[in-house]
Amino acid sequence: MGKIKVKPVVIDTNVVVSALLFGGKPGKFIRFWKTGQIRPLVSKEITEEYLRVLAYPKFGLSENEITFLLSHEVLPYFKIVEVKSSTGKTTVKDDPSDDMFIRCAESGMCKIIISGDRHLLDLKSHGEVRILSPSEFLAIL
Repeated sequence: MGKIKVKPVVIDTNVVVSALLFGGKPGKFIRFWKTGQIRPLVSKEITEEYLRVLAYPKFGLSENEITFLLSHEVLPYFKIVEVKSSTGKTTVKDDPSDDMFIRCAESGMCKIIISGDRHLLDLKSHGEVRILSPSEFLAIL
């Protein structure tokens, strides 16, 4: 019996937040990362983004709830990647802050970014990195 190959992926903030707070298709990713079917990669910059977005007043989460989500539902299952320094070149022209996901994927030698962000999805790929919506990824998983 062969080993199951774990897929390293970078998961955009909107997918992680949707998974943690709302379920639906993105919610399926929690089971995948907890069972080791996928191995999400995250950088310090992406972790800070997760924290910033979870703290939006519209979600109504307390500091303790945010800390719990990150420390129990995310970080134990995500691999922290040291990102190579930026070359100063912008990949996502319409939203340069999205470059952090591409840099993380490249630094972690990961070939898939899962995103609901139109700026990233419009790229479709960058080098060897494919950018897929949650539905597209679930279809190939």
